[in-house]
Formats: sequence, C-alpha cells, structure tokens
Amino acid sequence: MKRTLMPAIALSVTLALTGCSAAGEHAGHSDADVMFAQMMIPHHEQAIEMADAVLARPDADPQVTELATQVKAAQAPEIETLTGWLDTWGAEPTGEHGGHAGMDGMMSDEDLQALAAATGPAADQLFLEQMIVHHEGAVEMAQAQVEDGQDAGAVEMAQTIVDTQAAEIETMEELLASM
Repeated sequence: MKRTLMPAIALSVTLALTGCSAAGEHAGHSDADVMFAQMMIPHHEQAIEMADAVLARPDADPQVTELATQVKAAQAPEIETLTGWLDTWGAEPTGEHGGHAGMDGMMSDEDLQALAAATGPAADQLFLEQMIVHHEGAVEMAQAQVEDGQDAGAVEMAQTIVDTQAAEIETMEELLASM
C-alpha cells in the first residue's frame, strides 16, 4: 500500500507545481501575458515611428527631441524582449487583435501623416499631444498586465512602463503648458 501511495502523492504534487492550474495558463505564463506582449509590440513600434518623425525634423525643439530619443531608447529594447517572450511561449507576434485595431492610444494613419507633415512649433505640439494619448493607452494596458499577468518578467516590465510613461506624460504636459 505504501509503495503505490507515495508515487500517487508525488505525481499529484508534481502536477500541481508544474502549472496544471486554471484554464488559459501555461507553464510560467498566462494568456494575459501573451496578449500583453502581442499588443505592446505594435504599440511600441508606433511610438518609435512617432519619435522618428520628430528626430527627422531639424527644426524640432531640443526638449522634444530629447523626449523622442528617450522614448525610442526605452521602447526598442522592450520590443526585443517582448518578441523573445512570445517566441519562448510559442505564441505568434500578433494575436487575434492583430495590428493596431482596438488598442488604446494608437494613432490613425491620418494622425501619423499629419505628424510627419507638420513643421516647427506646431509639429512639436502635435507630437506631444499625440504621444500623451499614446502613452495613456500604454499605461492602461500595462496596468492590466500588472493586475492579471503571471510571468514575473512581463509584470515587472509592465510596472516599468506604468512608471516611466506616467513620468513622461507629466513631462510632456509641462512642455505643452510652456509652449
């Protein structure tokens, strides 16, 4: 009796510890983690596109240029990390939400064209206004990840996004107020 009971207990403990838990969860990560990565990649890609529009302008305000550089420097490595997680998790880079549809803070093609065509102080103002909305969307998605995520690295990145982008929103609002 003891010989059959111990392997059964060991199997039960092993199954419990290896993640045979709630639906939608996989070893070490959850569907929320996958969705966070799938949605944050195109969100960050668009932020970099917006930053590039500023960095391409020789007439950009130096403070706005510094902010655009900061956004690009933070988000490019995060894209690489997010992509690596999806690969590790066996998930596709874009989920059912695909692309930009339905994501908070995403600019339309028209918004991006307007930013690319703008010049001078009007372009700086437009970038700041658009990036505030964009960051607010990222903060909202990241807060959901902090609450619902399972992967420790993804939750940590989400908290970093909340903290850094909230600070950048404050900076952008101050810059707008001084214009």
